[in-house]
Amino acid sequence: MDALLDLLNSRPLVNGEEQDALGDPAEGRRWAQEHGGEGSLAELALLREARDTLQDIVRGESSPVALSPLLEGVHQTPEITSDGLQWTVRTPPHARLAVEMVLAWAATEKQLPGRLRPCANSECRLFLLDRSRANRARWCSMAVCGNREKARRHYERTR
Repeated sequence: MDALLDLLNSRPLVNGEEQDALGDPAEGRRWAQEHGGEGSLAELALLREARDTLQDIVRGESSPVALSPLLEGVHQTPEITSDGLQWTVRTPPHARLAVEMVLAWAATEKQLPGRLRPCANSECRLFLLDRSRANRARWCSMAVCGNREKARRHYERTR
């Protein structure tokens, strides 16, 4: 789930300017390798596509059907091991990491429905996974976005 959040948050706004960890080939290769990929240009292109599609889905701007092209040619094969049933994903090597991110999103939606969401700060483009018992987290970071929102509300009240 942490890798999924890393992917969703790989294109933040920093001082009002978009940064893309997957945009530069060298930086993208490093990002992919840190997350178990190879960092090829084909892999980075699929990771960007997966990220952008997943962001739209999490924001409610797109349907999960939009993930279909990323899953073409992907197969899961069951294997019985001493630990029980295990599913192995078979996909072209350059697509493996993007497919794993899509599967991580699906598992998150199944295990923690509605808890993966965009930050409530309209000036922030990050996402959060709410692990709180009350399921009421709104900001990617209480120290940054939450504090800004509280300061904004205080300013409006006292003005």
